[in-house]
Amino acid sequence: MVVQSQSGTLTHCSSIKTCNKAAAVFTSIPVINLGDPESKSLMVKACEEYGLFKVVNHRVPMEFITRLESEALGFFNLPQSEKDRAGPPDPFGYGSKRIGTNGDVGWIEYLLLNANPQVLSLKTLTVFRQNPEIFRSAVNDYIQAVKTMAYEVLELIADGLKIEPRDALSKLLRDENSDSCFRLNHYPPCPESEALSLSGRNLVGFGEHTDPQIISVLRSNNTSGLQICLKDGTWVSVPSDETSFFINVGDALQVMTNGRLKSVRHRVLANTQKSRVSMIYFGGPPLSQKIVPLTSLMGKQEESLYNEFTWSEYKTSAYKSRLADYRLGLFEKTLSTN
Repeated sequence: MVVQSQSGTLTHCSSIKTCNKAAAVFTSIPVINLGDPESKSLMVKACEEYGLFKVVNHRVPMEFITRLESEALGFFNLPQSEKDRAGPPDPFGYGSKRIGTNGDVGWIEYLLLNANPQVLSLKTLTVFRQNPEIFRSAVNDYIQAVKTMAYEVLELIADGLKIEPRDALSKLLRDENSDSCFRLNHYPPCPESEALSLSGRNLVGFGEHTDPQIISVLRSNNTSGLQICLKDGTWVSVPSDETSFFINVGDALQVMTNGRLKSVRHRVLANTQKSRVSMIYFGGPPLSQKIVPLTSLMGKQEESLYNEFTWSEYKTSAYKSRLADYRLGLFEKTLSTN
């Protein structure tokens, strides 16, 4: 989701909405080695069960990861007045606290960038002027490496589902008009949240939601905070791993697989002592792309669970909603029981 700016520094916790007691650590997140011959079937199983898995042996150079994290922290450590020059987002640029236009807030500041290096907004250029060419180079190197991994992951998922052609999903991200974006999130430490946790409450960094796009590729530093919701409604904490990536199924992929793969509901809780930095590539199709179940996945008698829509229509609808809303509900069909 796009986070929209609110002026002012991240100095007070009291007005931020809280949620119930922290969830237990979940140690059963599927771990997929991209070099494993069975990775395609393991990915599909993980996407069906959890909507998320961890990728190792991903071949994204650690140099790219550490360099970008360093540059991002350099930006977030600037005086607030300098960061504000790169905002409010249009939708790209710097923002803090407010998440969307419908009242959601979080203990967060962020940079939202277009994932196409040829497309730069004025706010993006402001970011790069403040942290010159090395920041821009770090962003571009990282995005290109993560895109390559995302294409491979989607083609392996297509193989596992026997989708033909195998680039039916990845070509939507490769398209020069792909509506993909990249976000750098910073969740500053908040000592006051320790008092909240003692009372069974936790400070929300980013509220519960699903990602609208096809897939999301997440990497964070070694600070906990990410939680996912299991099928039974239980919230569990995902152990941090700064050397690996987490792949999330998005709403668009759920529709394109006619509900077989499920978009994962997730949230981030603030940390009392350490800052959390996350980097997320959101792989989206072109705005004009029709989002419908893939023909090669549909059985002869199988009906689509969703009404046809374009990515532009879904994106517009999603960004008018609250974070926790079930956005796909507006596009689900009422199927005949006869």
